[in-house]
Amino acid sequence: MIGKERTAQCNCGQLSARCQGAPQRVSVCHCAACKRRTGSAFSWNATYEEGKVTVSGEFSTFERVTDTNRTNRYHFCRECGSIVYYFVEMRPGTVSIPAGLFADAEFEAPQVEVFAERKVGWSELKGEGA
Repeated sequence: MIGKERTAQCNCGQLSARCQGAPQRVSVCHCAACKRRTGSAFSWNATYEEGKVTVSGEFSTFERVTDTNRTNRYHFCRECGSIVYYFVEMRPGTVSIPAGLFADAEFEAPQVEVFAERKVGWSELKGEGA
């Protein structure tokens, strides 16, 4: 995976994030905010060192205070509304990207599962470490 470049993009293609190398962390989150953000049972996220991500396109920003009283800053496409990348206060120097935006069937399985006690009853992750 070292040296591989991947590009995540919004639904309309106007906003993209080009990422160098392997993500530091691939995770799923079962919190209510992530379920609302994705419209799904959980979110699937890739976290990179901030310096390994290049953003192209126009975006707007939304900030949300988390259950642990920290602030997450989401950046979304002004045209289609897709959140393409976000910053989590408790992980400075990193940027997280919804992994589905890479549209890559070979993308890494999650190694971390967050708020597992809040997952829907039918959810079962089989990735290494999840």
